[in-house]
Amino acid sequence: MIEDVAPRQVWEALMSNPDALLCDVRTNAEWSFVGVPELSQAGKQTLLIQWQVFPSMQPNPNFLAGLSAAHATHESHIYFICRSGARSMAAAQAAKAAGFKHVYNVKDGFEGPPDARGHRGLVAGWKADGLPWKQG
Repeated sequence: MIEDVAPRQVWEALMSNPDALLCDVRTNAEWSFVGVPELSQAGKQTLLIQWQVFPSMQPNPNFLAGLSAAHATHESHIYFICRSGARSMAAAQAAKAAGFKHVYNVKDGFEGPPDARGHRGLVAGWKADGLPWKQG
């Protein structure tokens, strides 16, 4: 079972645990147009590894190789984030099945669920919690 961790708790883990990594599994288009978590305060960079490849949205056959190429080890504490928490949960499950021992899902993802007007990023998730991020 993969634990859902609130974005603020993820931020605290990234700040305090040298073995903690944040892996953003959204698409290139989302990283460019929506933004990415900004981890320079923690002395880290977000790992950008697509779970599904844009625009076909087929599973990325190189996902696990991407984790290894980013120097994630089976002992790393890896927090997976996507838009709302679904793709990141699937990525965390795949990583766990591949032998990564400490994997977590970022609850509500980067943008969270839509609000009453259909806008994301305002109700819950990384952006709504006021955590650092950058665009483009």
